[in-house]
Amino acid sequence: MTGDGDGRPFADRRPTTRTATGTATGTRTATATGTRTTTGNRSALRRHTVSVLAPKGVVGFDLTMACQAFAIARLPDGSSPYEVRVCGDDTVAVTAAGVRCFELTPPHPLQAALTADTIVVPGLEAGAHARNEEVCAVLRTAAARGIRIASICTGAFLLAEAGLLDGSTSTTHWRAAERLAREYPEVTVDPGILFVDNGQMLTSAGVAAGLDLCLHIISRDHGAAVAAGAARALVVPQRRDGGMAQVLHHPGAEQPDPLHTTLDWLQRNLHRPLTLTAIARRAGMSVRHLHRRFKARTGATPLQWLLWARIERARQLLETTDLPVENIAGICGFGSAVSLRTHFRQRLDTSPTAYRKAFRAD
Repeated sequence: MTGDGDGRPFADRRPTTRTATGTATGTRTATATGTRTTTGNRSALRRHTVSVLAPKGVVGFDLTMACQAFAIARLPDGSSPYEVRVCGDDTVAVTAAGVRCFELTPPHPLQAALTADTIVVPGLEAGAHARNEEVCAVLRTAAARGIRIASICTGAFLLAEAGLLDGSTSTTHWRAAERLAREYPEVTVDPGILFVDNGQMLTSAGVAAGLDLCLHIISRDHGAAVAAGAARALVVPQRRDGGMAQVLHHPGAEQPDPLHTTLDWLQRNLHRPLTLTAIARRAGMSVRHLHRRFKARTGATPLQWLLWARIERARQLLETTDLPVENIAGICGFGSAVSLRTHFRQRLDTSPTAYRKAFRAD
């Protein structure tokens, strides 16, 4: 199993669509996977444009990481599905942990973001959202046009300042969550999760969680196998689910973790028909206490974690072996190929066979 931590499943959403204004030469229909331009009887799919903004006080890691994630994605035929642009009107100081490291002059003007299919708003140094009125105006216009907008880390402050998060649940870096909730009481801030996908608006927690969000968007646009290929090219584990906790509570070395041996045991026994009672008995706890400890340790309930572990194991076997789907279902504890296919599709929006084919074509 990949070592990306413990997590719990979330409900993957299908891509949303938007329609832009028609032109004299044809109709431009933008979707989450690209824009199809129809002229007469001819049709051609162009690459999906991702505009990464470079506002004042931008965090360098967030900006460059988003560029890298989308630029490195490849479709099964080897083509790149995304065109990545960095947009901004001014030469900006690029920051890291509040330290100004270097200056950046964006190659595209801020208004160019309004021609994008997706806009990514990186994190900012504290207080910088109040100095980016022009960026907020562009974000409002983009939202009105139906452009998908995703924020990384404290980029959520710009979305909130623009009024785009009112009445919705959002997240940001756990250290900034209280401040976001205090400054924007109309926004429901969940500091305990990695990212939130509300369809058109997406927000992520800090630093590496932004990469999880980018991989989620790639999966949402092009499927789990394309996202897995991007993760492999980035040399990171498979994407973590949005509902996974930002901060997990790990006991110190002087405090033995009673769940550690139970988690190891579960990994070795995924093939068995495990029940909640059996897991609690193995851990030496009541079912209620087991639930509490699992939530604190992994961010998930025992059965949520078990399903996650089984699907991750199935993905590993699909990627690294030629075992039939029926055999993989038995090894991973799904009982039947039908059950594996059902859970795999619910979780990843693809079938095990299609996942294996697309993964190996990468």
